[in-house]
Amino acid sequence: MIPWRLVDAAQIPGNGGQLQLHQRNREFSISIVGGGVLMNTWTHGSEDALAELACNRVAGRSRPCVLIGGLGMGFTLAAALRNLGPDAQVVVAELVPAVVVWNRGPLGEHAGHPLQDERALVRESDVAKVIKAERQAYDAILLDVDNGPEGLTRKKNDWLYTFDGLTASFAALRPGGILAVWSAGPDRDFTERLRKAGFQVQQTQVRAHNNKGELHTIWLAGRMP
Repeated sequence: MIPWRLVDAAQIPGNGGQLQLHQRNREFSISIVGGGVLMNTWTHGSEDALAELACNRVAGRSRPCVLIGGLGMGFTLAAALRNLGPDAQVVVAELVPAVVVWNRGPLGEHAGHPLQDERALVRESDVAKVIKAERQAYDAILLDVDNGPEGLTRKKNDWLYTFDGLTASFAALRPGGILAVWSAGPDRDFTERLRKAGFQVQQTQVRAHNNKGELHTIWLAGRMP
């Protein structure tokens, strides 16, 4: 079997961890040193579903604006763009600049080069800072950050899933907006926090790829009009 080859590495701002981009033939994976593989180019069904489920709810609005926390390998962004009209804007907050470079380079073709879409805007920033700075700015917020409510790569990510973080997301959404959250697994306490923050909550599970593989959890939390 052909071994994986290290293509590049990048520090995660604020925690000293390191992301690594590996390649084997045409496949790529991103891992965190000491924490294993975070994502790859052949398993992204639940990331696609995150965007599809959320964007389908707001696609009919006039000039919808969507915020995605975490660029990853671009699959969530690509799915959002596929499910939104020509007047939409999708803002992606990505903390690690190298991840943007990787998506503009060798990873781009796997997701269909979504960063080349004129509707896509990248902000090299912590999504938490973006959310804190906005009021009723977004029709949907998609959080594909870390491993879900239990952070893996960066402990500061945990704030997004606290009551204060969810309240900030609620405030950043327009009336009738939707907060969609991806997680590696279910979390009953997180569901309750969503409700306490004022959201109406729907939880669903989707397969990692083509109705196969691990079950991942997606919360769809709506801010009432």
